[in-house]
Amino acid sequence: MSHATVTVYCSHGAKFLGYVSDKDRKAVAADLKLIYTASTETQAEQRLVEFAEKWDKQYPTISKSWLNHWQRIMPFFAFPPEIRKAIYTTNAIESMNMTLRKGIKNHRAFPTDESALKVVYLAIGNIAKKWAMPIRDCKPALNRFAIEFGDRFPS
Repeated sequence: MSHATVTVYCSHGAKFLGYVSDKDRKAVAADLKLIYTASTETQAEQRLVEFAEKWDKQYPTISKSWLNHWQRIMPFFAFPPEIRKAIYTTNAIESMNMTLRKGIKNHRAFPTDESALKVVYLAIGNIAKKWAMPIRDCKPALNRFAIEFGDRFPS
């Protein structure tokens, strides 16, 4: 039986930066990047503490959200750097989820599970047609996926 590693990934994206003033946005994003690019979980925790000390007076919700989700963020740091970089440099998953939600939302109700699966299948087909740009640093990540998950990785 296969298993999955589930992690919540808190990025420097609009969710957090939407609350940050324009003059601070680049600095806050740079400090958040120090957290999610840390080499280890311990280093990331230390950088989160430093972030909180620096920014909590102005933007307390950012570090609070990271801390509230820390147990679900930690598995991210167990991945090798090549896989982590592929995760935090792409919006492909978020884009796909948004498109799937939009497709499902357009249907008020599904008469059967099979009809819902057909909508998802067609939406994924439409998403795949739009993917023209390769994911940055995809080859090192694919190589690392093959090493880490060889028994589950297609040959």
